[in-house]
Amino acid sequence: MIVQQGDVSLPGYFFICQNEVQHECGLLSNYVIKPTYLSHLLCYTHSRKTKKTIKNACNDCIMNRQQKGADNMKNLEWKDKVASFKKVDVRGIAGNFLDGLKKQAAKLPVGEGMEVIQSFEPIPLYEIMEMLGYVHYTEKTAEHEYHAYFYRTEEKGNVEDAPERPAVITNYPMIDEKLGELAVEFWDMTWKSEKRYLDYNIRLLLSLANAVGAGRMRQAMRELLKAYANGLDSRALDDVFEQLAWNMGIGFFSSEIAPSPLFHAYKLIKQMEKQGKERDEINQMLREKFSDKKGVCK
Repeated sequence: MIVQQGDVSLPGYFFICQNEVQHECGLLSNYVIKPTYLSHLLCYTHSRKTKKTIKNACNDCIMNRQQKGADNMKNLEWKDKVASFKKVDVRGIAGNFLDGLKKQAAKLPVGEGMEVIQSFEPIPLYEIMEMLGYVHYTEKTAEHEYHAYFYRTEEKGNVEDAPERPAVITNYPMIDEKLGELAVEFWDMTWKSEKRYLDYNIRLLLSLANAVGAGRMRQAMRELLKAYANGLDSRALDDVFEQLAWNMGIGFFSSEIAPSPLFHAYKLIKQMEKQGKERDEINQMLREKFSDKKGVCK
């Protein structure tokens, strides 16, 4: 069997195939997959006629990132400056240390850089650093050792606007370093690949609904915050909660969803919009009340 108990949990929705026979497995958070079986898993993207293994799909993402990083290092003059970069070794550090990295990066002037050492490729950092005016180059120096060099070419963006990233990924290398690499590559393929067809906000809302169905309210609220920060019209949230009430039932909605931080965040958005508040102010309030620091979002 491909899917069985006892190994690696991978979130998402996939069709699992074995010997060309399709089996709809739904949310993989309810299943576990042996890493050795990854090459046999067929991921159906956009069309069931288009079959590609998860392993190959991840490799595509990796090659695209490596090519971009190689171009940065080859074409930029800053490669001679990396020896002077501030080194930040986050290997073995669990929890959300991204906030600290973002604040350090925001303080560095143009012309300086930072070297981040991690046991897996620090993909979640790339978009954040790019928003702050950095280019990057990453190299693998040893098994489970990556050095990512970030060089600031312009001063832009701010820490508050930087997107949320799944801090839980940093827990996987504590279990197994290969698992850490696998988890971050799977996240990158799921959320950052240019081959995804659905709009990013739509995928966040699908993830929100799936999380509610699985009883993971913290994850659901995190997806709501990201979608709203990404410009989602709150009327879309009206539709989502109406569908949740319809599909989950009034009893479940009343006892589980309505008292949750997820619904409290939604109510805050609606109340502040009714008061005529700007989106930036609403997002700031959401961060203050529901951010990692408050222990509500992971």
